[in-house]
Amino acid sequence: MLFRTLIIGIFLGLFSAITAAAEPVLVMVEEKGCVWCARWNDEISHIYPNSNEGKAAPLLRIDVHAERPEGIVFARGLNFTPTFVLVIDGTEVSRIEGYPGEDFFWGFLAQMLSQANIDVAGRG
Repeated sequence: MLFRTLIIGIFLGLFSAITAAAEPVLVMVEEKGCVWCARWNDEISHIYPNSNEGKAAPLLRIDVHAERPEGIVFARGLNFTPTFVLVIDGTEVSRIEGYPGEDFFWGFLAQMLSQANIDVAGRG
């Protein structure tokens, strides 16, 4: 019985780790002095973590000039700031280059999440 419980515990732990690795992340590529990054910060950054979208795809910020995070594969170079990259299981699935303003940002992000089959309706 103890052996069976141990095996089930190990299986559940591995399943949990694999599931966590597949969680979507929204990578924000930014740089110091970027006017559009500052505008996104003013308009969205305080809202994003508490939004359904932010809960579905937590934000990871990286500097455009810094080394790329280990374990993330980008489809192409990161040249513009801000760039918002939706990453699932370490692989880029879509991106927004630039900040189109608050209304368009939410619409583009919703489209990205929908195309990746990420349901945000039940979060919040």
